[in-house]
Amino acid sequence: MHRLTRRAFTGLGLAATATLAASCGRPDEGDGSAADPAEPIAEGPATGSLTVWAMGAEGEKLPELLTGFQEENPDVTVEVTPVPWDSAHDKFTSAIAAGTAPDVAQVGSTWMAEFVGLSALEPTPESIATDDYFEGALGSVTVDDTVYGVPWYVETRLVYYRKDLAEQAGITEPPTDWDGLVALAAAFQEKADATWGISLQPGGQGSWQTVLPLMWSNGGGVVDEAGGEFTFESAPNEEALAYYQSYFTDGLANPAPADGVTEQDFVSGAVPMFISGPWMMSAVEAVGGEGFADKYGVFVMPTKETSSSFLGGANLGVFQGTENRDAAWKLVEYLSRPEVQVQWFSISTDLPAQKTAWEDDSVSSNEKFEAFRTQLDTALAPPVIATWEQVAAKFDAQVEEVCKNDLAPAEALATTQSDAQAIGTGA
Repeated sequence: MHRLTRRAFTGLGLAATATLAASCGRPDEGDGSAADPAEPIAEGPATGSLTVWAMGAEGEKLPELLTGFQEENPDVTVEVTPVPWDSAHDKFTSAIAAGTAPDVAQVGSTWMAEFVGLSALEPTPESIATDDYFEGALGSVTVDDTVYGVPWYVETRLVYYRKDLAEQAGITEPPTDWDGLVALAAAFQEKADATWGISLQPGGQGSWQTVLPLMWSNGGGVVDEAGGEFTFESAPNEEALAYYQSYFTDGLANPAPADGVTEQDFVSGAVPMFISGPWMMSAVEAVGGEGFADKYGVFVMPTKETSSSFLGGANLGVFQGTENRDAAWKLVEYLSRPEVQVQWFSISTDLPAQKTAWEDDSVSSNEKFEAFRTQLDTALAPPVIATWEQVAAKFDAQVEEVCKNDLAPAEALATTQSDAQAIGTGA
């Protein structure tokens, strides 16, 4: 089974967050007031030294991208420290508490509210434009109406399907609504000898990343617009969760899938449909070999009221207390340029967060990437609250009960609502 959490970012427990807040001298919260406006950035080239933390493959590849920045700013030195994803959050929170955070860092999208609550991130100066970012991406760096840092790259989820097997089953166009997705999954089983019609995660860590977009698509949500109250219990949410459950109760999706077989099952046709992000393109093509790219396609999430999908990725932030603030923001500005985002795409295949970057042929010429571009217009980030990861874990556990043990969706949502209210939003 392919875990949906490849680019979802974990958080810290509420008790630990509170401890860190106290150690950082965190101000009282809850008044909803915006941060003071950011100081402007001094003109002229960057100078001095900068420390940058970046995770995973991005941390390994970032030095190559910084060549242009250092050519423009010959008197600055940039030291990049790659940090493993599985230890990154703890490394950051420890550094924040100790006052040893880097100047600039890649920040997981679900960490933003927590780090802002710890008074760790600087607001974004007005001179750094934010009007060209996808709306969902900009929302991920906006806390209490103040923008902190900028989106660096984005990702969203589409439905991958075997076009050749769909045609064998008599379906020549991808579905556009909920009923059509069910019909395609059933047709794969009935007419294309698939073992399962679609691969879906039956609860467990990260399953919310597929279920929550269905709730959004049905007009639901899990936090009110003010970000202060949880709204798990609602008719749209119940209908969406029941729809997800139906794939398991109707035998279209495996309630006990094995780990790590998504690519093989997709190529063999045993499970010819799944939902995932852009990184799976190279993964399935590597298994399928030459010519396999022509056998499959991707399409945007099916519509109920809207076509909604999960928006992930990572952001760039400047940390409070940096001794080289101007150079730090100049680096963020450089990495935010559309042409630099295109260059980063060529190095990393991370999808640009700037809309203008998608006009470049190297990004837009691939039909499958264009489908991701379309989905980005309606993709949404999870709630920007400090406790989201804790709440999401409670929801994941209830989704598992729904998918594996036939728990009524209404009961699962009531339990999640109670758990979420007990945890709070961290405000």
